[in-house]
Amino acid sequence: MARPLRVALVAGEHSGDNLGAGFIEAFRQLDPEARFVGVAGPRMVEAGCERWEDADSLAVMGLFEVLGHLPRLLRLKRRLVGRLLEDPPDVYVGIDAPEFNLSVAPVLHAAGVPTVQYVSPQVWAWREGRVRRMTRMLDLVLCLLPFEADFYRRHRLRAQFVGHPLADRLPLRPDRLAARRELGLTDEATVVALLPGSRRGEYQRLSADLAGAAAWLAEQRTGLVFVAPMASEGARECFSAALGREAPGVECLLVDGQAARVMSAADVVVTASGTATLETLLCKRPMVVVYRLGSATAWALRRFRLVKSAFFSQPNLLAGSRVVPELFQEAVSAEAVGREVLRWLDLPDDVARLEQTFLGIHESLRRGASERAAEAVLALLRDRA
Repeated sequence: MARPLRVALVAGEHSGDNLGAGFIEAFRQLDPEARFVGVAGPRMVEAGCERWEDADSLAVMGLFEVLGHLPRLLRLKRRLVGRLLEDPPDVYVGIDAPEFNLSVAPVLHAAGVPTVQYVSPQVWAWREGRVRRMTRMLDLVLCLLPFEADFYRRHRLRAQFVGHPLADRLPLRPDRLAARRELGLTDEATVVALLPGSRRGEYQRLSADLAGAAAWLAEQRTGLVFVAPMASEGARECFSAALGREAPGVECLLVDGQAARVMSAADVVVTASGTATLETLLCKRPMVVVYRLGSATAWALRRFRLVKSAFFSQPNLLAGSRVVPELFQEAVSAEAVGREVLRWLDLPDDVARLEQTFLGIHESLRRGASERAAEAVLALLRDRA
């Protein structure tokens, strides 16, 4: 009797955990006997993955910021690779966390294990030279954004656009009034959502700016209601402290999780760049996108012209134009953020046009992503059999 198919998964942080859980559930529909092992978060464990390491251990961003974590990450990599080479899986699926996964993939690929990257790194935007290495170490890239698969095919790397699981999960037309009532907000309130990020580096760098923006806005316009969904206890502590320093006397409702509900309820969302910008798009809300890196990383990106894309936020990338404001590094300030928020509040016709743009993008991303990803991996294995 043949042994069950064994899939190794390595997911980075909260968003990777969600993707991994959906992938496992969809894969099990196609192969109920399959086994899953690797670096996983709580949702993946609940879906049936045997956790060797926690997904949060990979939640590191930035070129230089990773250096302080390098010894720990190298130890994790040695443990993981050792276990995988000792008993090779039928396929290795790296979920996001490209810096880590693209360092593990070549070792396994050389050992004959099929390798898959689920969520394309932004090689089309910066450090494009990485794609040459990827063609030598990967058998398949599963892309969440439609233009990515064409990019890889031009480089002769097998790739498939699967859509985005968030687009499958979130409704095409969110119920704003229901979201407000669930949060205890009135129908008439003018609500500004503040999302300083889920990674430690993000919320540590952005909390003061967003708290300062709340203070600036409260001075400019009375009656605004501020709500901030917190991704973790660490984020809550950091943002609460920033509010105390930068916005004393300004009330801000902090809620645990519930990001999509807060976004749906808001008139405007101020958010760190990343998956939250896509989630805001899917909730059809106008937004201000802010992004801060460590100073050394930002300097290197500019000095060596590593960034090729005109935009860094997913809404602008997907729309192919600047449909939402992006503020990067020193451009992020309380007043700059506040002025962009007021612009959205004062231009309802622009908001209405943006909602239609976002609806079209949502429809293009709603493809049954988890199911397509599972089918693509099984197709790869069949082709190699």
